[in-house]
Amino acid sequence: MAAPAANPGQFRRSWRHKATVQKRLFILLATTPAFGGYILFTLYPNLLSVYYSLLSWDGITEPIFVGLDNFKQIFYDHYVWRALWHNLLFMFTIPPLTIFISLVLAYLLANKSYRLGSIYKVLFFFPNVLSTVVISILWAFIYDGSFGLLNAGLRLIGIDVGKWYWLGEKGTALWAIIPPSVWGGVGFYFVIFLNAMSTIPKSLYESAVLEGANHIDRLFRITIPLLMPIIRISAIFLMLGIFKGFENVLILTNGGPSGSTEVIGLYMFNIAFGDNTHNYGYASAIGMLLFVILVLAKLAIDKFTANREAEY
Repeated sequence: MAAPAANPGQFRRSWRHKATVQKRLFILLATTPAFGGYILFTLYPNLLSVYYSLLSWDGITEPIFVGLDNFKQIFYDHYVWRALWHNLLFMFTIPPLTIFISLVLAYLLANKSYRLGSIYKVLFFFPNVLSTVVISILWAFIYDGSFGLLNAGLRLIGIDVGKWYWLGEKGTALWAIIPPSVWGGVGFYFVIFLNAMSTIPKSLYESAVLEGANHIDRLFRITIPLLMPIIRISAIFLMLGIFKGFENVLILTNGGPSGSTEVIGLYMFNIAFGDNTHNYGYASAIGMLLFVILVLAKLAIDKFTANREAEY
C-alpha cells in the first residue's frame, strides 16, 4: 500500500515555525550579553541605591534601617541646597555657552571657505581629546596668581590685578570653573553641528542670500531651526554631565574656598567616601534626589523645546 503524500501546507507551516524559533533564539543569544551587562552594572546598582537610601550605613558595620529619615535630613541640610544652587548656575551658563560657541564655529567653517579650514577643525576639536584631569590641571596653571597666563595677559593690556588667585577667592572661584568646562566641551559639539550642517541643502542659503539675508540671519533663521532636534539632545547631554560630573571641580578647587564651589556630585562623594564621613545611606538618598531632579529637567526640556523633524 502506498504511503500518503505529504501535505505542502503543513510542510510550509512547519518550516516557518522552525525559522521563527531559530530567529528568536538568535535574538535571545545576541542580546543576552548586553542585556545582562545592563542589569548587572546599571539596573542592579540603581535598585541597590534605592535600598541603601533607607539605611544608616558606613559600609562596614551592620546597616540600620531608618526609613525616610535620610530624605528628611536632606531638607534641613543647607549644604545640599548650596551645592544644588551651584549646579543650577552651571546648568544655565555652561550648556548655552557651549552650544552657541560650537554652533558659531561650525557655521563659519561650513559656510565660509577658509584656506586653513582643516587645521581649524583639528584645533577646535583638540580640547575634546584631552581628559578632564588634564584640562583642569592646565586651567589651574592659567589661573595661578604668581605665574598664571591670565594675570600676565591682563597686565599686558594694562590691568594689574597683582597676585590674584582666581580659584582661591570666593568672589571668582565659582565663575572661574565655567571657562574650562566650556572649552573642554566645545570641540565635541562643534564636530556634531558641523556634520549636521553638511546635510542642509545649499539652495536654502542661496535663496536667503538672494533675499539679502546676512550671516546672522542665515544662522538664526535657517541653521538653528533646522538643527533644533540636535541642539535639544546636546542640551540634555550637557545638563546630565553638569549634574553628574564633578571631576573638574574636585581638581580645580575641591569645593573650596569654604564650599563656595561645591556641587552636588562632589558633596555626595564626600559624604560617602570623605575623610571624616562614611554615610552611604545618606549619600544614596542624595543620589535619589539628584535622579528626580534630572528626570524633571528632562521633562521640562521635552515640554519647552519642540521635537519636530526638520523639513526643507
